[in-house]
Amino acid sequence: MLTEGVTPSLHVDYKSTRIKQYHKEGRALRTETTINNTRDFAIGKGLKNLPALRAIGFQANRRLLHVQRLSHDCAIGEEAFRRVNEPVAIEGQRASALRFAEPVVQALLSALVLFRLLPRGFSSRDLRDHWAPLLGKAPADMTPGQMTYQLRRLRLHGLIERVPKSHRYRVTDGGWRTALFWTRTYNRLLRPGMAQVLPPEANDDVPLRRCFQRFDTAINQWIDEQKVLFET
Repeated sequence: MLTEGVTPSLHVDYKSTRIKQYHKEGRALRTETTINNTRDFAIGKGLKNLPALRAIGFQANRRLLHVQRLSHDCAIGEEAFRRVNEPVAIEGQRASALRFAEPVVQALLSALVLFRLLPRGFSSRDLRDHWAPLLGKAPADMTPGQMTYQLRRLRLHGLIERVPKSHRYRVTDGGWRTALFWTRTYNRLLRPGMAQVLPPEANDDVPLRRCFQRFDTAINQWIDEQKVLFET
């Protein structure tokens, strides 16, 4: 429960030992472990055992922070995804969304990965020559207006930036990371994964598909046991 004006804290108890986590002076997160009975960890009370107790305390603190880091649904990541996946307006200029699953967008991002290490950046023609084949088209099929539109989208979304006093562009740090992560996730995880779990004609003897089938069976069995009736 969060109350205005009250600094929240977290308390974890194990026998006579407690982990306390709170904001120190409202500026930093502090995590501390207090061991009130060394016998909780089968350790004697002599001073010679202090290093062992310190090791246990640090390990407990790090484990708690590790769990929190893995389980926290970070709003920063959600915001970063939406900045690219939704339309943007920058200083009165608008650009349409770069939708994650659109073939055009995936092809654009795949091309950007190639341009990351070019010392002079890339031109509109460079993008056209790499982007068009990824869509199954010839570079000549892409009009200058289409290229201007796509470059503007990429620039306003912060994935590329114009090289000063030129008509060339370079991939930004955020653009390269977005392009690499999105294309690898789409091509190596989502597409092959969905091909295993959804189509009726997919091979049944695949570990991922078998797991979903066992899950469906367990859910249906539980529904039958609970005698849940669905009205139609």
